[in-house]
This record gives sequence, structure tokens and C-alpha cells, in this order.
Amino acid sequence: MSRNHPKRVEIIRANPQLRWINRTVEIIRGGGLVIYPTDSRYGLGCDVFNKNAIERLYRLIERDHHHPLSFIFPDLKNLSQFAHISTPNYKILKRCLPGPYTFILEATRELPKMMLTNRRTIGIRIPDDPIVTALTSALQSPLLNASVPSEDEMEMNDPETIEEAMGNMVDIILDGGILISEPSTVYDLTGEAPVLIRAGKGEVSLVY
Repeated sequence: MSRNHPKRVEIIRANPQLRWINRTVEIIRGGGLVIYPTDSRYGLGCDVFNKNAIERLYRLIERDHHHPLSFIFPDLKNLSQFAHISTPNYKILKRCLPGPYTFILEATRELPKMMLTNRRTIGIRIPDDPIVTALTSALQSPLLNASVPSEDEMEMNDPETIEEAMGNMVDIILDGGILISEPSTVYDLTGEAPVLIRAGKGEVSLVY
């Protein structure tokens, strides 16, 4: 990074600066790793179509490729390219998203093969956060997403702490301030009825 592009940049949540959004998109398209706020935790992401970036991300979170990760979209428009969505499930998605939920759906053949689990599923996220929405809208493709790994079992919700721990491992950190860290609520929508996998920040009652 040059002096004009520091590793951690403060970004305005309500109105993200286009300069930093565009710079981050360049980094993602170039195979970089980025950290950004969501509506639940700070996320670590990369281009879903860049094999080297994906492998780098998995090494950083110390997981193998069988460990499922979520895909962040800006809205519902292009979900059907990557996931099979029934009418009942679409109604659930429309009711709950954007919001702090992860929905597991059956994946289409458009999903990169290295990202497919044995169950051929995809985890969908559309966070209710202006920064990551601006980022994925400008990127015009999904963002592979993992939660920023905890450091010594401490939640990584402070961008300064994240920079100290991971600044030399990623290419840019979008600093949206300290978050109240809480995981997303996860539902499996691949069966006949929604199955709660993890209760988190999203209201469980909103799904039904």
C-alpha cells in the first residue's frame, strides 16, 4: 500500500465514501482480502471467482474447503443465479432481508466448484449495513464472506484491534467503528420447512 492508500481507512457508515469503496473493489478484483463491517460482525471477504484469493482466505481462518462460508449479496436480484429459490423461500428471504440472517439454500451450477460442499448448498447473506451494501453493489458479484477470526477467544469488533492482529494479512480494512458483535441467525431452507441451525441477532419469529 502506498501512503495514499493506508491499510485501515475510516469510512462513514451512513454515506460510505466512494473513493474507498472503489479502491476496495479494485483490491477484491485483484485477488485481495478485505475486512468490512456487517450488521452482525466484522467480515473477511474476497472474490468468489478467484481461486488464489479463496485459498488465501481459508488459510487465514485456518479451515479447509469443506468448511462452508457465506456469500454476501447487495440485494435479492441475482440470487437465483447461484441458488435455487422456491416461492415460499423467496417470501422468507424478502421478509427477513436485508438483515442479520444467513440462509442455506440449494446451490446452482453457477457456484464455483471449489466452493461446493458435499450437500451442494450455499449460504446467503444480505446484511443491513450501508458499507457492505455499497461494496457488493459496486463489485457486481457476490463476496465470499467469513467472520473475522477471534484473537485469543476475544471477539474482534474493534477495527484498531483487528488491524493490530491482522493488518499484515489482509489488503484493506474498512473501519466502520466498534460493533456490538453478535452472530447472524442461520436457517436451513433446503427442506420442506425452515430448520433453525443457530439463533443469533436475527429474530427467529420473523422467519415463520
